[in-house]
Amino acid sequence: MIETVEQGVLALGLALISVGAFCDLAASIGMVRFPNFFVRLHAATVGSIGGAVIPLIGVALVASVSTQLGGLRWAVTGASATSALIIMLVAPTGSHALAYSAHKARVVPVSPKVVDRLEEHEGLRRGEE
Repeated sequence: MIETVEQGVLALGLALISVGAFCDLAASIGMVRFPNFFVRLHAATVGSIGGAVIPLIGVALVASVSTQLGGLRWAVTGASATSALIIMLVAPTGSHALAYSAHKARVVPVSPKVVDRLEEHEGLRRGEE
């Protein structure tokens, strides 16, 4: 019974690592093919979350059932899980800060626009309607 659970955890970990490789591939294609900064920033975030966090969780699962690592398996598991948590918290915050700064500085034109709350806010501040 225990061996079956370990094999299941190992298979799940390897599947997560494979999903992460696919996310990295999709993100790299998106970085090349997408038209502007903001959409490329989305691809970069997909690459950092899907291509780093998901495989790190997979590595933590694989390390937790590995017999070859001996006593180090819990250190590898903890380090992988901690790294995944930190990346999951920092990557969206960083991409939001980059997008907000680029939009506010008007470095990159946004087109097509559906709604631009920054223009509305600055127009109200200047007294325009």
